[in-house]
Amino acid sequence: EQVSAARSIRMRPFYYTNVDVSPDDPEDIFVSATSFMRSKDGGKSWRSLRTTHGDHHDLWIHPEHPDVWVQGNDGGAAVTMDGGRNWSTLNNQPTAELYQIATDNRFPYWLYAGQQDNSTIRVPVFPPRRSPAGDVGLWESVGGCETGPVIPSPVDPDIVFANCKGRFGVFNARTGQEQRYDVGAANMYGHNPKDLLYRFQRVAPIAVSPHDPEVVYHCSQFVHKTTDRGQTWQRISPDLTANDPSKQVISGQPITRDITGEEFYSTLYSLKESALEAGLIWVGSNDGLVHVTRDGGETWSNVTPPGLLPGGRVQTVEPSPHQPGKAFVAVLRYQLGDWQPYVFRTYDYGASWTRVTTGDNGVPGDHPTRVVREDPVREGLLFCGTEWGLFVSLDDGSSWKSLQLDLPVTPVTDLQVHQGDLVLSTMGRSFWVLDNMTPLREFVRDADVRTTTLFVPRPAHRRHGRGGGRSVPEYMPTGVALDYWLEESVADDQLELEIFDADGATVRKFVGRSGGAAPKVTEADRMENLVTRSAPEPRLGGDRGHHRIRWDLRYSGLPDLGSRLRGRRGPMVVPGIYRVRLVAGDVVREQALEVRLDPRVVAAGVTQRDVELQLALQRRVQAAMAQAVLLANRVEALLEKPGPDREQLLELQGRLITPSGTYMEPQLLDQLFYLDGVISRADQHPGGDAEGRCAALEEQLRALVEAVPAPVDRR
Repeated sequence: EQVSAARSIRMRPFYYTNVDVSPDDPEDIFVSATSFMRSKDGGKSWRSLRTTHGDHHDLWIHPEHPDVWVQGNDGGAAVTMDGGRNWSTLNNQPTAELYQIATDNRFPYWLYAGQQDNSTIRVPVFPPRRSPAGDVGLWESVGGCETGPVIPSPVDPDIVFANCKGRFGVFNARTGQEQRYDVGAANMYGHNPKDLLYRFQRVAPIAVSPHDPEVVYHCSQFVHKTTDRGQTWQRISPDLTANDPSKQVISGQPITRDITGEEFYSTLYSLKESALEAGLIWVGSNDGLVHVTRDGGETWSNVTPPGLLPGGRVQTVEPSPHQPGKAFVAVLRYQLGDWQPYVFRTYDYGASWTRVTTGDNGVPGDHPTRVVREDPVREGLLFCGTEWGLFVSLDDGSSWKSLQLDLPVTPVTDLQVHQGDLVLSTMGRSFWVLDNMTPLREFVRDADVRTTTLFVPRPAHRRHGRGGGRSVPEYMPTGVALDYWLEESVADDQLELEIFDADGATVRKFVGRSGGAAPKVTEADRMENLVTRSAPEPRLGGDRGHHRIRWDLRYSGLPDLGSRLRGRRGPMVVPGIYRVRLVAGDVVREQALEVRLDPRVVAAGVTQRDVELQLALQRRVQAAMAQAVLLANRVEALLEKPGPDREQLLELQGRLITPSGTYMEPQLLDQLFYLDGVISRADQHPGGDAEGRCAALEEQLRALVEAVPAPVDRR
């Protein structure tokens, strides 16, 4: 029997309406909908429960402890231990639902997307600044609304072309204002789509021409073009959808009226212009059609793959960056009950197609496909985002392999290859970046890699600040990734990777994971060599297959000489060409590595000569620090033995080491540490006072060295 007609439990039924029953009381009923509803009388009456976020999709109730729930909503997952009175936070979860991804051309680049329920966002892959509170997180809204897309201008990243459910805007980050230039300028909400001049769906495409940054495309059921940032629009296509009249109705009726104006059927879902040929534009609709024009929209051809069933969403069109006639499309059909992967490839502008995800060539047959992209550097290197994760093809789609690595099992909604990185957006696990995909490009060149290989490292930039770690956002780490492939496993004592400067001097050396502890430093060690003596971290993996080690672009740090100097990083290398050598048993492989200045530093006026002078001063200071620590250790050892020089030694120790206490006067070691921080925080020409201070401290150190008695050889 029907016990309720409450509107609150049946709002937007296409989107959510789940009913759950408490395991210990059949009258205790829950409904997940726009609100989270509960009935204690079998559904006759309802009340809304407070949760952590709106739009509720799922509920799990502990079968033995009915007050313990996990509730899933558009913000993530929340846990209650007391029947909904208190909930765990969502703020410790990277659970952003992102519809698509875009990148800008600055350094470091930023990622852009529309985020479900939480406006649009952009975030840098490397923290550009630090707030007074020490928080390096920086997420900005850039116009439009939750749906996006948001596409930065390729010539000015502070100008962003934004969408909000078919409403077009131009956001200026310098003013914080968004100028609106809607195509048609009509409110679509509540309208039967058959009565509208333009039908826009939720994530109506925006694309900037790769040939002219002033040309911007926007899609309803037509392709629209502007050359003045939306002030005027030109329609350059006919209706490129199937436009089945039976689908142009007020959706939801007679159960509910659900006509928000953003889920219209028979609209264009994806558009991209070829980077090789101006006016070659591919378009896909959300009702299963693919069209192409080769003359900027004067004429269009329906080139829908013949093996594609009607009605699916052509979620991605991807013109090849290598051949004008080559392209790919990814089609999503799971909303129609079809969970197969559909990615098609053409070499002849769509005259013929080959399905490259057959269900038995790597992408499983029950993995719906959302996006396909081709690497702009290596032809035939493809990436495919599916409902359950990421796949890669090294042979133009003939076969696929999982590229999941540590990526969560999550829908990959979009991906791009940008500045040598693979960047992803996901529906529920935020942004992900595969830092440096150079090895994959090398595998395409020689897909049957069988020999031990040191892959060509991409150019590296000196960058200060933090990166990597396990914080959220987990920003891209500093330094450079060095990748190698081992044909066979190599013993740790036969494995090393060494970096040399242009003069052939060792800059850094890494050894196998069990290669021993850091060498002990004795007084017999020559002082001038101390700067390059330190624990060889991180360590190299010796198993067969692919390995990656990250060099932070620094010289070896100072040796671990007790609690006074532990884990001190070495100075950063100057720009130039370095040589990387891998030794794996009897095999030796070498590659050149270019290190560059941060482009932002160059723009600020810092030169190569500046950082060369800075490095010279840093190495002087660190050599003095190492010598001072050794001297302090010598004094401490002499004090452990009775002798007539005890008072003199205590006085010398007091000049070397700051005594414990509150606001005590810093002595030589702390003064050297302080100076090292002064000259190492940023790329710069060293200040004259820093040069003078270094000379003065070196003089103090020389006087102390002469005053400390030499060690007695008791052999």
